[in-house]
Amino acid sequence: MRSRAWRRGRSLTVSETAAADRAAIAAGTPGTVLMERAGTAVADAICARFDPCPTVVFCGPGNNGGDGYVVARLLRDRGWDVWVEQLAEPASDDARAMAALWHGLTAPVGEGRDRAELFVDAIFGAGLTRPLDGEAARLARVSQRLRDRFVAVDLPSGIAGDTAQPLGEPAFCASLTVTFHARKPAHVLEPGRGHCGEVVVADIGLGETETRLFENGPELWADRIPWPDSTSHKHARGRMIVVSGDAWSTGAARLAARAGLRIGSGLVTILSPPEALASNAAHLEAVMLRPVETEVELEQAAAAVDAAVIGPAAGVTDSTLLNVLALARTGAALVLDADAITVFREDPEELFSVLDRDDVLTPHPGEFERLFPGLLAASPERIAAARRAAERAGAVVLLKGADTVVAAPDGRAAVNLNGSPWLATAGSGDVLAGYIGGLIAQGMESFEAACAAAWIHAAAAELHGPGLISEDLPGLTPRVLRRLYEER
Repeated sequence: MRSRAWRRGRSLTVSETAAADRAAIAAGTPGTVLMERAGTAVADAICARFDPCPTVVFCGPGNNGGDGYVVARLLRDRGWDVWVEQLAEPASDDARAMAALWHGLTAPVGEGRDRAELFVDAIFGAGLTRPLDGEAARLARVSQRLRDRFVAVDLPSGIAGDTAQPLGEPAFCASLTVTFHARKPAHVLEPGRGHCGEVVVADIGLGETETRLFENGPELWADRIPWPDSTSHKHARGRMIVVSGDAWSTGAARLAARAGLRIGSGLVTILSPPEALASNAAHLEAVMLRPVETEVELEQAAAAVDAAVIGPAAGVTDSTLLNVLALARTGAALVLDADAITVFREDPEELFSVLDRDDVLTPHPGEFERLFPGLLAASPERIAAARRAAERAGAVVLLKGADTVVAAPDGRAAVNLNGSPWLATAGSGDVLAGYIGGLIAQGMESFEAACAAAWIHAAAAELHGPGLISEDLPGLTPRVLRRLYEER
């Protein structure tokens, strides 16, 4: 049975949300009641963030517009100076019912007063499938200049709910978006996320909805973090290895190793070419070091470990390719990053043939294209691309970006919501790979480990902020872990 943590972090497609709405109505909740709840949630969010001021609510013809009439009525009841500007007459029964309860000033869009200080976009929401035009397009351009004064109901009009892409130019922007039941892909993926501003998810009583798309946050995985207890010892907390590059390319492996150690792996060893031993030894304390010269030696050294990280500055060489294949013959879960991905660009199927569902690939978009040529461009959005890639590879895929997506071969996917701009620095991906390996080494399931690592990675970066370099991240990890431990 799925735990409460899995249920809280869900996201739904537009069709899944509509199905939940229909199911609630079929179970006896009138659509007008759901609309009243939705409008109340928007009005509450507005009142919590803005002082009363002249406010215009732009209402479209559908149920999004119906929500807008509720917002206008409730704000007026609370003493706000508010009026409605209609893009068109209400076209659904529920929207007409809500419009009938609004007794304030109503004017066509563009013909009402021009003194508004706050604007509410209740024109189309997530269900729109065509570009904005006419007065709606004009208002969208206004919102791009004055986004701090715009609030969106469900989703800024002109953004596709499932793909997060603008349906054309322009699309609305908002500083606050209030949606219902669960986020949609457009709330979590760029560029839609950037159009939404703050996103508030309101419970309007639709009940549980099955989905395999989740918001990546502690609610998803915190109760699976393998905290030590009084009986724990270093061998019980997992054994992780990192494969080092040559003598001039050792730093990335050390970043990954320190990250794995900081996130809790009991024993972390760097397996290093002999010529790189001195470079690595000069910078290591708790991380151990062992020389290996061939893929046979590597396979033997990795035979008893729980997780292996390979790729950070490993080199795009035949040696790296053979090392990956050797590690795949062990019982270790693999975390493949950077060069260990690129080295298979000529024959991705060779890699996929040796992976299993416990392994993790961590490509940025360029590396993703090398393994899955054309897939990202051909997919409607990053979630679909990552899911198809995970299915094709038979492994977990973490597609990096401002909206990092983690996908499992079984169809589960999660989108990271706490991405940090401070991670745009050399070596941050090496730390992420080490976090993933360290959590897997401790027994965490690979999809959840990748999700947890991505969130912890960004949380650590936010603790530091400006001036962050990758060497800072492992040292910041205990502060994030302490917070998670105290909140467990």
